[in-house]
Amino acid sequence: MTCCKENRRFADLEQGTSIPAAVCDSPLGLLTLWWGPGGVVGLAFGEPSLEVHPQTGVRPWIAWLEAYFRDPMDCGPAPPMAARGTPFQQRVWRALCHLPPGRVLTYGEMARCLGTGARPLGGACRANPCPILVPCHRVVARRGLGGYAGGVDGERLGIKRWLLQHEGALPHG
Repeated sequence: MTCCKENRRFADLEQGTSIPAAVCDSPLGLLTLWWGPGGVVGLAFGEPSLEVHPQTGVRPWIAWLEAYFRDPMDCGPAPPMAARGTPFQQRVWRALCHLPPGRVLTYGEMARCLGTGARPLGGACRANPCPILVPCHRVVARRGLGGYAGGVDGERLGIKRWLLQHEGALPHG
């Protein structure tokens, strides 16, 4: 699986730069957890495009991911993250963390809960640097799945479908 999130986020770093990260295997392929001041700042699907400097402090997030992939109903809340975003994005991401596994809301329902519009909410979901940890996959369109990680079809939407099936929010098949 590949995702361009790490390429966009770290595009300004020089080639050969090493940044703190951890790579772990998952049913979705490799996941890379990027580390910054205060904790995890991003999660990307696939091989890291930059040299990884192993980070031992990332263990609680890896343990949480392992528990999530074993049983999403029994993994508890994700450890706190240090993802950077606007105050609005931070508010949306905090709210998303309160959606339990298997529960989905439409963009409109979630927007009403937060007193905002569906489009700004979708923008905050699209900007989420820590998918899975901040479960933006639990927000769906009124008709269909909507998008995931900036994609509205293909591999990214397949990841969203897999996550929702894994949580029991969609039938397998």
